[in-house]
Amino acid sequence: MTTDRRPHPVTGALFASPVAPGTGWPDDPAEPGTPVAHDAAEVERLAASAPDLGELTAAQSVCRACPRLVEWREEVAASPRRSFAAQPYWGRPVPGWGDPAPGMLVVGLAPAAHGGNRTGRIFTGDRSGDWLFAALARVGLAVQPTSVSAGDGQRLLGVRVVAAVRCAPPANKPLPAERDACFPWLRREWELSAPTVRSVVALGSYGWTAAVRTLAALGYRVPRPRPRFGHAAEVLLTAADQHPAERPEVLLVGSYHPSQQNTFTGKLTEPMLDAVLTRAADHAGLPAH
Repeated sequence: MTTDRRPHPVTGALFASPVAPGTGWPDDPAEPGTPVAHDAAEVERLAASAPDLGELTAAQSVCRACPRLVEWREEVAASPRRSFAAQPYWGRPVPGWGDPAPGMLVVGLAPAAHGGNRTGRIFTGDRSGDWLFAALARVGLAVQPTSVSAGDGQRLLGVRVVAAVRCAPPANKPLPAERDACFPWLRREWELSAPTVRSVVALGSYGWTAAVRTLAALGYRVPRPRPRFGHAAEVLLTAADQHPAERPEVLLVGSYHPSQQNTFTGKLTEPMLDAVLTRAADHAGLPAH
């Protein structure tokens, strides 16, 4: 942790990097006594025992189960990019964020080193997030078109954004063991949201694979062979158990990831992303336009 303290870009409060839990960072779900997972077994135990999203996201935000990811996220926080050198860096796992009773989930890969790892909010503070939140606002699912930092007034309407991996990985490539160690956080967050979720937007093939894996783990009937990712690809999944009210059918829709590689080249355009979000929102009965 750096000893120098820098002002938060919204509140002006001073924080060291990475940010200690319970020190006043906007929307920090954790407290100093929040239990910390130090390995995959502890992730499994803490995720399974979390009774609600509040406790779950608190535990997510202090996880230390993957040594390589812990070292990287904290190294980035201690040595910020020049353009953000005056700001503190969150430098912790980035929990899911959005509506506590979502009709729609958006599933991505992982936080960006100088995006969510800096701001403490998933998909916030980088070019991919700029695209995603602008699109959510255009179709009526976010109250403002930008998301620059926790505490900036952004709010999602019927939508929750989650990631397959909660720490920023080196080169944006988590290892399979890190993906697997993090999986119980995603599975439990989805399970707690399941009674209201009607649609899912998977950003990129990694998000698609994570979504299909989670749906299978939660007892949804996944076709064989498993559905393949593609932009605007769709699959409707139903619960295999006898409690449809607890796990209603879910429409999974794929979208190219709003990475600069895709948006700068025109592989993903604003109308393409808007159409996917609108399709998922319509299925979920959300008031998109």
